Amino acid sequence: MTGLCCPLGSRKRMSNISRANLTRLGFSGPINYYRNFDLNLELTSPWTGVKIKVPTKFIIGDLDMSYHYPGIQEYIHKGGFKKDVPLLEEVIVMPGVGHYINQEKAHEITHHILEFIQKF
Repeated sequence: MTGLCCPLGSRKRMSNISRANLTRLGFSGPINYYRNFDLNLELTSPWTGVKIKVPTKFIIGDLDMSYHYPGIQEYIHKGGFKKDVPLLEEVIVMPGVGHYINQEKAHEITHHILEFIQKF
């Protein structure tokens, strides 16, 4: 896989780069994100309830753990998400894909993104 969807080369090479970065940098960054979770909520509290008012296409994998949190699918598909993101144009649930959709289905996700931005 080369080109626009995977400019650094193959998925294996991407995985090796991720592994090398994790080895070099450690896991403190991701852990610190969760350690700081309460402060992040406090700092972003001024935006609680603010609607996202830009054209939006939402893409998620059906195997993504966050898609299976209680109430999330109802929120996404039964109007709650559209209420918070009034210019939501489309929701795509990609079958057989987990959290890293850009790596798992690089060509498909690139197609969806290009299709969306070409409208503007």
